[in-house]
Amino acid sequence: MLSYVTIGALDAEVSNRFYDAVLGAIGWKAHADNPGWRGYSLGGQGEGQSVWVCQPFNGEPASVGNGSMVAFEARSQAEVHAFFEAAMANGGSDDGAPGPRPDYGPNWYATYLRDPVGNKLAAVFFG
Repeated sequence: MLSYVTIGALDAEVSNRFYDAVLGAIGWKAHADNPGWRGYSLGGQGEGQSVWVCQPFNGEPASVGNGSMVAFEARSQAEVHAFFEAAMANGGSDDGAPGPRPDYGPNWYATYLRDPVGNKLAAVFFG
């Protein structure tokens, strides 16, 4: 079964640099690279859930969806922190620093941030 998420980019070079660093912090790598499109998956295997970062097909500028967010599973609290730190070092902005989120459950540890376009992302560890 094919399952993927598409995230809009304004500048492929800026977005690719951001997602290479941020997703690399949780073990994801690019598995496909085409003009204007880059696909990411766990370990760069191209299997399971994947994320495609691209300029919109209709040629219009990418924009942020209100209420839209993509959350990635982290394997430790350290990965949550690495995800956040990579984002801050590569043009992201803080939308919720790493830490426990007891309102969501006793084992919920997460960070929330925005990519260079403004898309909302999260890294979550259940531990």
